[in-house]
Amino acid sequence: MGACLGVCSLLSCVSCLCGSAPCLLCGCCPSTRNSTISRLIFTFFLFLGTLVSIIMIIPGVEEQLHKLPGFCEGGSSSLGIQGRVNCKSFLGHKSVYRMCFATAAFFFLFALIMICVRSSKDPRAAIQNGFWFFKFLILIGITVGAFYIPDGSFTSVWFYFGVVGSFLFILIQLVLLIDFAHSWSQIWLRNANEGNAKGWYAALFIFTFVFYAVSLAAVVLLYVYYTKPDGCTENKVLISLNLIFCIIASVVSILPKIQDAQPHSGLLQASIITLYTLFITWSALANVPNKYCNPTLLVRNSTAGLVADGQVTQWWDAPSIVGLVIFLLCTLFISIRSSDHSQVNKMMLTEESPAMLSGGDPGVEDGARQAYDNEQDGVAYNYTFFHICLFLASLYIMMTLTNWYRPDEGSQTMTSPWTAVWVKISSSWAGLLLYLWTLVAPILLPGREFS
Repeated sequence: MGACLGVCSLLSCVSCLCGSAPCLLCGCCPSTRNSTISRLIFTFFLFLGTLVSIIMIIPGVEEQLHKLPGFCEGGSSSLGIQGRVNCKSFLGHKSVYRMCFATAAFFFLFALIMICVRSSKDPRAAIQNGFWFFKFLILIGITVGAFYIPDGSFTSVWFYFGVVGSFLFILIQLVLLIDFAHSWSQIWLRNANEGNAKGWYAALFIFTFVFYAVSLAAVVLLYVYYTKPDGCTENKVLISLNLIFCIIASVVSILPKIQDAQPHSGLLQASIITLYTLFITWSALANVPNKYCNPTLLVRNSTAGLVADGQVTQWWDAPSIVGLVIFLLCTLFISIRSSDHSQVNKMMLTEESPAMLSGGDPGVEDGARQAYDNEQDGVAYNYTFFHICLFLASLYIMMTLTNWYRPDEGSQTMTSPWTAVWVKISSSWAGLLLYLWTLVAPILLPGREFS
C-alpha cells in the first residue's frame, strides 16, 4: 500500500508538470500539451505495467500472490468477494495475463476515445494530453478488476489474443527496424560525401562485417544446439530456409538495378535485417515443444517448482531477455520521434509537427524550456494508432514474459505450442518480404515517390 501511495504521489507531480487540463491536485498547474511528453507518459504507464508483471512472475513473489484476499478459490475473502482463480495452477503466469489484460484494455479504451481527433482544438485532445492522475486511477481500477476475472477459459482465450497481437507488434518492430537501417545508411553515406569519406566508409564496413559475423556465428550455433544428425528435421528446414532468404535479400540489395534506383541501399541494411531474422529464428526454435531438439525448452509443473532432474525451474531464457530489450527500444522509438521517410510516416500515421518543420521551438522562452502546444493546426501523430501500438505492445510483452507458453489445465503443466513457433517464423518471413519490397518497389512502381 505504501508503494502504491508513493507511485500516486509521483504521478500527481507528473500531472502538475505535464498535464494540460485543469489540475485538481495543485493550484498552479501550467497548461502543457506537448505531443512528445504525452507519448512518453503513456509509455511510462506501459513500462510500469511491464515492471509489475515482471515482479509478479518472480517465484518468491508468486508464492505471496496466494495471500491476495478474495483472489484464490477457497482463500480468504474481502468484502464478501470469493476468489475464482485456481491458485495451485500457474499463479504467476495468470497474474501476468491479468496485468497485461489491464494495460491492453486501458490503451484500447483510449484508442476508441481518440478516433478522428484532428487537432488540439478537439475537446478530446485535452483528455489525451492531460488528466494524468485520473488516467492512472483508471488503470489501477482496471487492474484490480482484472484480478477478479473468473478463471474458467480466460487464460486460454487470452493466449490467442496475445498470439495475434504479438504477431502484429513484431511486424511493427520490423517496419521500425527497416526504417532505422535505411536512415542509418543514408546519414552515414551523406556524411561521407560531405567530408572524411574514408572514415565513414570504414565505419560502414566495420559495422556491416560485425553484423554478418554475428549472424554467421548465430547460424552455426543454431545448427549445433537445435539440430541432431538423426532428427530434428523441422529445425533444420527452418534454419536453412531463413539462411537462404537472408542470402537472397543481401544479394538483391547490391544488384546494379537496385543501386541505380536507390543509391543508399547496401549491405548495412541487409546485415541488420539478417541479424534480426536470425534472432526471430532463434526465438522460434526456443519454443519447439521437443526437448530432444530444443535443449532450452522450459518445463514447469504446477504443483512443484522442480523439473524432472530436481533443478529449480528457470523462467527466463535468453530470447525472452533480448525480446524484452527490443520491446523497450521500439516503444521508446514510437514515443519520441517520427521517421525520416515520408512513406514510413504515412504507414505509421505520424508526421513531423509544424514546429519541427518550421525549425522553431515555441517552447523556449527567455532561455527556459517549457512544454508547448504543437498540435493546434493538426496532430503530430495519430492518437488512435499510437494507442493501438501500445495495445499490441501489451500483448507482446505478455507473451514474452510467459515465453509464449500455454497452460495445460488437464495435465497441470505449462507447454510450448507449435503455434508460437509458426507465428514467429511467419513474422520473420513477412519482415524479409517487406525489406525486399522496399528495395524493388522503386523499380516496379517508377511513377511513385519512395524517398
